[in-house]
Amino acid sequence: MDIEIFPHRVLGSDTTEKLLNDLESLEDVKRTVIHGPRFPKGEATLPPKYRERRVITVNGEKVVLQVKTARIFLEITLESTIKDIEEICKKHIPYGFDINQDRSNYIRKQKTVTDRIKYGDSDNIPDELVGMTDQYSTFDDHVNIIKKDD
Repeated sequence: MDIEIFPHRVLGSDTTEKLLNDLESLEDVKRTVIHGPRFPKGEATLPPKYRERRVITVNGEKVVLQVKTARIFLEITLESTIKDIEEICKKHIPYGFDINQDRSNYIRKQKTVTDRIKYGDSDNIPDELVGMTDQYSTFDDHVNIIKKDD
């Protein structure tokens, strides 16, 4: 099952980092996708304390945060995990949020023609990467694979 976390405000880099670390620590979270507007390219001219595009650490791995976090999509298997997710969100998003589970899929699960054109034979695409890419971008620029601790 997929759920959507919809904060009432766009999240900053620090909040995104803390929230993702806590969400990724949950055993039942299989995949996480953050969605939002891209950071401006001219941000390098801003003083460092105002820069939001930066490297964050999620589950011990460095990730370049390229978007402002407006939505978070999670793939989970147990409905009971939603309570844990809600507690984590209350801790990190004090101004409010919604957890939507109206749709069965927020993250695409089926390989498409676009996947085949972009990445070649469908056997070359691992199942966990389906639905994780933007058809207009390069894979390496927009997908970070963070391994779970086993």
